Amino acid sequence: MSAALALPAGDPLLEAVTGHGYALVRGAAMAARLGVPAAALDDFAASWERLETDRFMADGGRYRRRRIANFTARAGAPGHVRGPHRPHFQAVVHNALNGGVERWFGPMEDGVAESAPLQALLGLGRAVADARGPGRDWFVEVHQFRIEAMAGAPGFPTPEGAHHDGVDYVLIGMIARTNLAGGETLITDDSGTELARFTLLDRLDTAFIEDARVMHGVTPVAPLDAAKPSCRDVLVITWKRLRQG
Repeated sequence: MSAALALPAGDPLLEAVTGHGYALVRGAAMAARLGVPAAALDDFAASWERLETDRFMADGGRYRRRRIANFTARAGAPGHVRGPHRPHFQAVVHNALNGGVERWFGPMEDGVAESAPLQALLGLGRAVADARGPGRDWFVEVHQFRIEAMAGAPGFPTPEGAHHDGVDYVLIGMIARTNLAGGETLITDDSGTELARFTLLDRLDTAFIEDARVMHGVTPVAPLDAAKPSCRDVLVITWKRLRQG
């Protein structure tokens, strides 16, 4: 179970989210924050080889693999408690392509859910959420994504385009880019005006987003070498306030 963290005043991650609605933390800085052994990160990343094909793509694509888990974080209690496996649901207003239906994806493996890297990322993300919304209970979803691409068949990390996820906070962490071109992350306001553009390149390059304030999307990906496998592996964690009373 991840421990409860408190971020100090002036923390650069918290300051960026508070000031701009988003933050970018490069992998070396994120690794230093998490303090997780490299071997544990290697094992964590290897689990992306065991994801299942997403069969709910309304565009008919089979370029996405994933697993999911859900957790609850209660105010005043440390850590995130894993909940029973359940479908992922987004309203059509938040996902015009795949919204409006319950999507049952494979469950995250227990060892991955309990691993030091995931628990550390949950703890850090919750610290930001708690600092921005103290005293709240959070429903948390964790998504492992692999986007595959082939020559003439690009992969689409966000086929719905720039969007809100309908949650409070979103953490997007790079796990691996393999033989990949493209995949720029875009941050925009609600009118579509671009606020930032960057590429998550190295392991643990991480974007943290306050979802109600800004939209996010990722450009299509394609193989650098058409003769070799190509994929983009990311971890996405969302925190949504549980309504009380």
